[in-house]
Amino acid sequence: MLKAKYSLYNLNFKEPSGTSRGVLLQKETWYISIWDDINPNIVGKGECAIFRGLSFEDDPQYEKMLLWVCNNINMLMPYIHTSYLQEENEDQDGILKHNSNFNNYEIQDIKQITEFFNKIKDYSSIIFGVETALRDLKNGGKGIVFPSNFTLGSGEIEINGLIWMGEKLTMQKRIEDKLKNNFHCIKLKIGAIDFASEIELIKSIRKRYSYHDIELRVDANGAFDPKNALQKLDLLSKYNLHSIEQPIKQGNWKEMSKLCSVTPLAIALDEELIGVNNSSDKVAMLSLIKPQYIILKPALIGGYRGAKEWIKIAQNNKIKWWITSALESNIGLNALAQWTYTLKNPLPQGLGTGALFTNNTYSPLKLIGSKLKFIG
Repeated sequence: MLKAKYSLYNLNFKEPSGTSRGVLLQKETWYISIWDDINPNIVGKGECAIFRGLSFEDDPQYEKMLLWVCNNINMLMPYIHTSYLQEENEDQDGILKHNSNFNNYEIQDIKQITEFFNKIKDYSSIIFGVETALRDLKNGGKGIVFPSNFTLGSGEIEINGLIWMGEKLTMQKRIEDKLKNNFHCIKLKIGAIDFASEIELIKSIRKRYSYHDIELRVDANGAFDPKNALQKLDLLSKYNLHSIEQPIKQGNWKEMSKLCSVTPLAIALDEELIGVNNSSDKVAMLSLIKPQYIILKPALIGGYRGAKEWIKIAQNNKIKWWITSALESNIGLNALAQWTYTLKNPLPQGLGTGALFTNNTYSPLKLIGSKLKFIG
């Protein structure tokens, strides 16, 4: 019989981390542990990485849903012995198909799994945590969630260097630190200080490093006004940037579609994906907006299964993508990195947030320059 428990953990930032939505000092997260009472010493661990103010499931019922998950976790016993997460076993609505992989299980068992995930379908971070913990349990409870050459120590992931918002001189120092550590792709958070200062900062980088030397990405977190967003994109495009994430606030599909059709700078959707959980809505959104990129944060967009569906729809529309963390602790970041490696995406990924906190958990990951490696 499967059993589970959850616990709250507050992560403390080493220094204030600024976004256009405000300054972050602490990050709430929840851990979930799952075990089989036949062998209680093998425990799968996952992280339900809710992001207050951003996660779609940021509501007063969150802990109540975690309690429901733990009380009903035995519904997922057949999951341990099936390939529930494999896309070929699901239809477009994520409903499990009955095929040869499930011959040892009754149809009722499969319906039971589907019922469980349908109950929590709007709680992406909980799905992410449960999927991670179940995979960890299935692989022996040693933090190996997606076995590959990466977890064997022979693979690596190129990541971008993240520069949080702050005073101009503070941001400049952070940029210098990343460059000294041989990062080839830098992502700047913009939208908090005045736009002219941000342009000067970008200009100063380009005076020293061409786009052949350093790839620059910027993330506005929806800070631009739709009325002058194109003007700002025109100014930014003069500095050979790779892309801008979420220039205007999510939910303005028509305005975003207009921007993407005329932009001189590639646009990547990020927050826009959050809360869009139905397959038909995903198809409709990408077909209308037609962005150049989408950015995937499984803890915010339906777990691994939800993210894989986004990838499939994006590829059908010739839209490129990459993976970014959602300020998970090292438990979630480890699982996310393992999954990301299996996707074989050649672009630099956004997986470098593990060193932000003073009280983070142990990490089996090590950053060597701009390369993320698994050391166990």
